[in-house]
Amino acid sequence: MFRFSTPRPARRPSLTPMIDVVFLLLVFFMLAARFGQDAGLALAPSGSGGQPYDGPPRLVEFGVDGLWLNGALVAPDDLGQELRALMPDAGALVVLRPRQGASVQDLTRLRDQLHAAGVHNLVVVEGRE
Repeated sequence: MFRFSTPRPARRPSLTPMIDVVFLLLVFFMLAARFGQDAGLALAPSGSGGQPYDGPPRLVEFGVDGLWLNGALVAPDDLGQELRALMPDAGALVVLRPRQGASVQDLTRLRDQLHAAGVHNLVVVEGRE
């Protein structure tokens, strides 16, 4: 006759691997999440009712190879001074237009440079191809 061994008590499953997976997922989502808008550019929507454009032209074009004020190449250090000479008042509108190959980093750098020079009313228009 067959004799079966006595049944062993059932083992409880270990929760350690599941806890490891949960912590790995927690770390992944914490590193992948964006908690704030630290490097955002505040842009007003088109037609938001800003002040009208008046005075001489103030078009600043920017690209990877330099800055242009009204079509003339200008040194980055002289841009603020030359712009202020064209502005009828401190809050006058300045138009920024990217050239071929310009990046958002170039726009951010130019905006910071103009803000440091006291030029705050900026409008970004679509670049030409």
